[in-house]
Amino acid sequence: MAISLSVNLNKVALLRNSRGGRNPAPLVAGRTCLDAGAYGLTLHWRADNRHTRADDVRALRALCEQRGAEFNLEGDDREELIALAIELAVTQFTLVPVTPGEITSNHGWQLPRQHATIAPIVERLKAKGIRTAAFVDPVPEMMPAVAATGVDRIEIYTEPYASSWGTPRLRDELDRIQRTAAAAVAAGMQVNAGHDLDLRNTPLLARSVPQIVEASIGHALIADALYLGLAETVQRYVRACRGEAVDAPVTQ
Repeated sequence: MAISLSVNLNKVALLRNSRGGRNPAPLVAGRTCLDAGAYGLTLHWRADNRHTRADDVRALRALCEQRGAEFNLEGDDREELIALAIELAVTQFTLVPVTPGEITSNHGWQLPRQHATIAPIVERLKAKGIRTAAFVDPVPEMMPAVAATGVDRIEIYTEPYASSWGTPRLRDELDRIQRTAAAAVAAGMQVNAGHDLDLRNTPLLARSVPQIVEASIGHALIADALYLGLAETVQRYVRACRGEAVDAPVTQ
């Protein structure tokens, strides 16, 4: 089964914010991505508003609703974010731990230690019909504790796999993801994946871990779009999520 591609548009918002004004517009980029075959769109709204802002969340949620596409909102446990997710009835909310000052997300939730943080939020969201996911490291032994929070899905943090590409570590990192995915399904959850996935490493992941139903891809996709164009890039990532080998642009 192919992985459904959800395009993370944070980097479009970051580029807009670096200059001010409204260009490039995440909403326009979102339309292009959906027209090119993306299954859905993702935004991670951080408290510092360094890329995505609340008005972006509202606009992209409305677009996805119009198109019948999935909208995945990511973020930490702050109340304004949870309240916005409930107000907009997002398709999926992915809880992601945030460390102040981090450039990007670099670790998953630690369970059962952080159970009391996650479980009440999951309960609130699920009561409103919102699918929930938790961002986790590929640790198969932790999956029963993740399931105990009531979350519907995990999102496996795939940076260790991505950074091992072309090294002897690759086999071990892929094995960790495979075992984590299997353990998650055995515990009653579905499996998403994300972080540093690109045109080179996504096809192997899609072929090797059939439990993955959705991948959120942002940085590499937007970077590739600088060379290939956004619509062409999305089309290639859709194929990569099917496990097909696709040409990646030369970036160095």
